[in-house]
Amino acid sequence: MEDHRRNAPPHLTIRVTRRDDPVSEVTEVDTIRAAERYPHVIVRGPVFGFAEQRPSDRPAWRLLDDVDEAFPQHAREALNSHLWTRARDETAPGDPLRARLLAAVRTLENEPVDELTVDRVRYRVVRGDEFARVGPDGIEGPRPTDPDEPVPAADWRRRRSVPRRTRGLLLDHASPTGVMESIQRMELLALRYQAPRIPAEVRADSARAIETHPGVVLLPAAFTFAERRRSSWEPMAALQPSPHEARATLHAYLAEFLPQLEHEVPPEDAAAYARAAEEFRTGPRADEVTVLGRRFRVIRVERMIRFGPDGPEPPRPTDLDPYGPCPIHPPLPE
Repeated sequence: MEDHRRNAPPHLTIRVTRRDDPVSEVTEVDTIRAAERYPHVIVRGPVFGFAEQRPSDRPAWRLLDDVDEAFPQHAREALNSHLWTRARDETAPGDPLRARLLAAVRTLENEPVDELTVDRVRYRVVRGDEFARVGPDGIEGPRPTDPDEPVPAADWRRRRSVPRRTRGLLLDHASPTGVMESIQRMELLALRYQAPRIPAEVRADSARAIETHPGVVLLPAAFTFAERRRSSWEPMAALQPSPHEARATLHAYLAEFLPQLEHEVPPEDAAAYARAAEEFRTGPRADEVTVLGRRFRVIRVERMIRFGPDGPEPPRPTDLDPYGPCPIHPPLPE
């Protein structure tokens, strides 16, 4: 390994800054308390998204989606849609840019590529790891300083447009971060899959990534809900951008979906789930529901992306990818 003690490259640089504004100070204290209450990290598995690098942003990359896809091909298809939509909305037939965008779309329709360049803009499918923190009382829930916008109980069923904090985020490994975030990033540098239940080749890939992509960038926290099982917590829904959205998802699950998803739920049990959901919706704000001996909790989910000399980590050879590329949009006139 090279000696970079004098001039560390961006992917090995963690700059620490102390922010003196009240919000940052409260957030730092909140992070310290969370680290004390939930000292352990459990890795759930990989997530995927896509990013771009424009010449003006180098060496940074900008995320273009929520980095919440389960498989690399899902992220490739999202990139396909992004490029196809740009061609449709930003160009006209005969435009050279349209031809270049549609050529990239055709590549994604036929090959499982993780990077391509269009008009000096690099696009890459990126890989992250999803993890949560646990302590004596279980898995971590939302923190007091997490951005949250609760709405009146009457509006819980109404769809809202909630800002996605991940989409549009500029990933710059050398950009200054607060004291606690910097400490957390350093703690995560050596994070890898170690459980014996994980296939040996996946563990080897994980260890190799520490060498090829030694840097770590944290993404904004996301939220979902989990059910307590015999010895663990099982996440039950897609990631949401705020604690309230996760609470609303839990409410809908108990009130509507659980009786339909689980076979032979007696009517009296379905009614009990519905009552618990309504009490959760109309009562004081809470992040946990217990009903019929089952325990559900709104949880906080963190994600990290590894960085190497050329930017964010792409999918690994051992990442599951159950199907290949195919056309997903109608052809556009060129």
